[in-house]
Amino acid sequence: MKAQLVPIMPFLKTLLILLLVYFGLRFLFRLSKPYLFRFLAKKMTQKFEGAFGGTAYGYEKSQPEGKVTVDQTPPKQRTSSKIVGEYIDFEEID
Repeated sequence: MKAQLVPIMPFLKTLLILLLVYFGLRFLFRLSKPYLFRFLAKKMTQKFEGAFGGTAYGYEKSQPEGKVTVDQTPPKQRTSSKIVGEYIDFEEID
């Protein structure tokens, strides 16, 4: 009877080790997930800022606090002319 249990023991030992490693890695990943996502978000923000220049909020603080300036774009002047072309009257042919 002892001869039948001996081959099963290494299999059970290997199975137990694999399960412990699997659950250990799951636990470690669950603990490190917030730090990993924070790191990835920071890297994506840096790439976005590098691609578009400036900060993520669209402005850079170059003036002292309390000074207010208003930037307005001048109104665009229309460059169309009153003459648009000839009038063509189409007639139906029966």
